[in-house]
Amino acid sequence: MARPLNPKPSAGGTTRRTAVGLILGAPLLGACSGVQQSLSSFTSPFGSSEAPGPQQQPLAVGTGQVKVGLILPLSAAGNAGVAAQSMKNAAEMALAEFQNPNIQLLIKDDAGSPQGAQQGTQQALDEGAEIILGPLFAVSVPAAAQLTRARGVSMIAFSTDSSVAGRGVYLLSFLPESDVNRIVEYTSSIGKRSWAALLPENAYGNVVEASFKQAVGRRNGRIVAFEKYGADRAGAARTVAQALGSADALLLADDGDAVVGMADALTAAGANLRNIQLLGTGLWDNPRVYASPALQGGLYAAPDPSGFRSFSGRYRTKFGADPVRTATLAYDAVALVAALARTQGGQRFSPEVLTNPSGFAGIDGLFRFRADGSNERGLAVMRVTSGGGQPVAGSPKSFGA
Repeated sequence: MARPLNPKPSAGGTTRRTAVGLILGAPLLGACSGVQQSLSSFTSPFGSSEAPGPQQQPLAVGTGQVKVGLILPLSAAGNAGVAAQSMKNAAEMALAEFQNPNIQLLIKDDAGSPQGAQQGTQQALDEGAEIILGPLFAVSVPAAAQLTRARGVSMIAFSTDSSVAGRGVYLLSFLPESDVNRIVEYTSSIGKRSWAALLPENAYGNVVEASFKQAVGRRNGRIVAFEKYGADRAGAARTVAQALGSADALLLADDGDAVVGMADALTAAGANLRNIQLLGTGLWDNPRVYASPALQGGLYAAPDPSGFRSFSGRYRTKFGADPVRTATLAYDAVALVAALARTQGGQRFSPEVLTNPSGFAGIDGLFRFRADGSNERGLAVMRVTSGGGQPVAGSPKSFGA
């Protein structure tokens, strides 16, 4: 059961094996603000000032015997509603491409609120759902998880905030931890031993900090400079610039605009960025980064982009529009439960099955759930060029011991 997300070709001959990047609501093959930061800990959907749309009615898709709840903010305002609709389309596309799936999707609109998520989850459970997919936002996951845990039902949520994961609540998303682990592992393998880091003073930066320090420690490396910045980027840049002479690599973990600004601040502080290996996370998959002369040759971890290209081409053919970046999460979640419904018995969605150490193969490459509900992804290492991200190390074909 190492690869249950590799169904047989559909009647049209399409297979669903491939990989992805980290962007939401952006032009497909370019990218803009990363999923990691965009969805991690919003208290309201994307902070939109737009009015939400009308509540969408519950919908059942498919005729299989295994019922699966799908909780999405379909009527939420702004980009949240757009993302949810694209994820709903991708979920239906997974059903269509998976040959004879024995599942029925019970799609519920949570409007982007904890109360809506709780109501939608309750409805799905009352209708016999054996597993819940969603919600999307971190703030909604605990409200829904109260109900699933009480019923002994597993949940696969889409939040990137690992603090909401836990017993019976698994996150199928892009976690900053995977990016950091992969890029530190790779740079260590090519001889880097001393690291510096400049991170934002926010929730994303806090997660990256913890992962970075642990990853460097596991590789017996040393951190020669570490600073976090808020409004005073120049001061933090000066402090790190003075220590770069004893560092092999510098991690800049922020979105495109901020990373470009920090590179400029380091240069202004006297740092020669050509003498050090620059490192980033999946948030670097951004046109601003690729256009920056200072960041050329920088390395970052991300899914191999070929899978998203294949997926988005099939999506455009089916729906006449481009998918948002998070759509693959819904596709992979539905394909996973369809595969488990076919291959497993009565305990098909149990923790023992979902935390199979061999993991699963999805659009975005390999992933596996940890017992604590977080996930690990098999990521590629990409190099920044003026033409975009170029792979320098491929995604792993299997997880190690």
